[in-house]
Amino acid sequence: MDLESLLRAFVTVFPAELPDKSMFATLALVTHYRRPLAVWLGVSGAFVLHVTVSVLAGGLLGLLPDRVVGMVTAALFGIGAIILFRTARRGSDDQPDDVEGPSTDTAPRVTLAAFALVVVAEWGDLTQLATAGLASRSDSPLSVGIGAGLALIGVAALAVTLGSQLVDRVPIRRINYVAAAVFAGIFVGTVIDLL
Repeated sequence: MDLESLLRAFVTVFPAELPDKSMFATLALVTHYRRPLAVWLGVSGAFVLHVTVSVLAGGLLGLLPDRVVGMVTAALFGIGAIILFRTARRGSDDQPDDVEGPSTDTAPRVTLAAFALVVVAEWGDLTQLATAGLASRSDSPLSVGIGAGLALIGVAALAVTLGSQLVDRVPIRRINYVAAAVFAGIFVGTVIDLL
């Protein structure tokens, strides 16, 4: 277990996921179904699947020559930083509308609905690409996967427990700027390593 790789993945993925659509999907699911544990289990399961795919893809990418891996990793984080920065500049502080929903849905049905929604919503997401990039550069892709998984599951737990209180207190725009800065820092560090 490589603690540095785990922490790097956590610190990279956590702020990037806070302003993400899956956090808002989780908020909407909790307000709709009123079954926070079932929603969290479904969302967490989807994140575990995505992290597994990302780490495997990163491992395959890691088989390429170091210079190629560095260029691909730099490109992924550079693009991610630009996307997050542009989103922050647009000033999108949108919050999902509270939806009154049925409370009679079974926990397994809610879990499956949350899983399916997040699996589809997160495919090709910045955090998935970031995890693949980090895994490709790490000697311990498993540590990257654990760090990214803990970050994603932690954001889902925040969305379930704190819900709209988090969005009310911390503007999404600010969260996007923090995530953009983290991605830009990794981009710069990767480019410096290439030189």
